[in-house]
Amino acid sequence: MIGLLFAAALQASSTASPPTATPQTAPSLTGGQSGSTAPMLGPIGKQVMPAKGCAAFLWGTTDRTLVAMAGAETGRIRVAIDGKPIDYLRADESGAGGFGFAGVTTYRGGDLTIALDMTIVSRDDLASGAMIPAATLRIDRPGRDTVILPVAGMVGCA
Repeated sequence: MIGLLFAAALQASSTASPPTATPQTAPSLTGGQSGSTAPMLGPIGKQVMPAKGCAAFLWGTTDRTLVAMAGAETGRIRVAIDGKPIDYLRADESGAGGFGFAGVTTYRGGDLTIALDMTIVSRDDLASGAMIPAATLRIDRPGRDTVILPVAGMVGCA
């Protein structure tokens, strides 16, 4: 049942192929204007459920584009910054979340910091996962504008 829900959600959110060594440049989902110093957050394309543990699939609340996937077991988040899909490692976490996730998780890589603040809600009709009705992705880079993007999504577990 959860697999069908994820397949439908992922199909609706993106029909792009998985990230490759030469990712395509994606349009900004942050509303940044030309000359802005804000990082451009783009779609990450179709993703695969992890073989072990749980993953959070997050999409933009305005256009349902899949913009992030976080793995509880792997401690990584995948986002496409400035058109480049990259995984960032978990650096810190705090607060209650569920399904292997904290309420707030910080990821870092290079000079970039991503904070994922999410509310996870269990539902009786989801056997191997939960809903994420409200979350935010905060992206910080020194010398650049900070981007805070409202997202929502689902957690699926293997």
